[in-house]
Amino acid sequence: MAGPVVKAVVFDVGETLIDETRIWSRWAERLGVSRFVLMGALGGMAALDRSHQEAFELVSPGLDIEAELAAWERDEPDGLRNHFDADDLYPDVRDALGALREAGYQVIVAGNQPARAYDALVAMELPADSVHTSEGWGVAKPAPEFFAKVAAVAGREPGEILYVGDRLDNDVLPAGRAGMRTALLRRGPWGYLHAERPQAKAADLVADDLHALLPALERLG
Repeated sequence: MAGPVVKAVVFDVGETLIDETRIWSRWAERLGVSRFVLMGALGGMAALDRSHQEAFELVSPGLDIEAELAAWERDEPDGLRNHFDADDLYPDVRDALGALREAGYQVIVAGNQPARAYDALVAMELPADSVHTSEGWGVAKPAPEFFAKVAAVAGREPGEILYVGDRLDNDVLPAGRAGMRTALLRRGPWGYLHAERPQAKAADLVADDLHALLPALERLG
């Protein structure tokens, strides 16, 4: 990594901080297919650069996702459904984020998430300076406006920010175009697949876990 010294580290949410295994498992149960089938379909969509929603259409043709979500909420008003809680955090999250803050870095969480995810993330009391969601901002990745919001809430120049995520298309490439440093996390199906692509060289760092971030940043001086 070269350029201005990083002062803020900003994290994506799904498959960066949150292990989505339970979410996809509950979706499989809801749709009446095995977990293996749905997760295999998700992996196929990831490999083909297609939306995860197309996996739903594959295993349940004609599915109206919004109607299904509304029905699911009526059926299980108190269940997690397609939500997450602190039990879904990857085990390295608290220690890694805490170590970054102790080292003097600003830590921010900002990803493509519905507004309700804000409350779930805040309730976890993560060692982060602020939490933001795409729905709360009214703009989602990979739009340049999302990364402009990231820089604004951090109060930093783009080159002083390291954006950490598990995808090239939503995280590394657009954050890089915005002038930010980037870290690609080999986590979740997109992370493993994207780390093998030639475009992964665009990332300043390809990491297997969040503990790798602090040593990499310290090497910058």
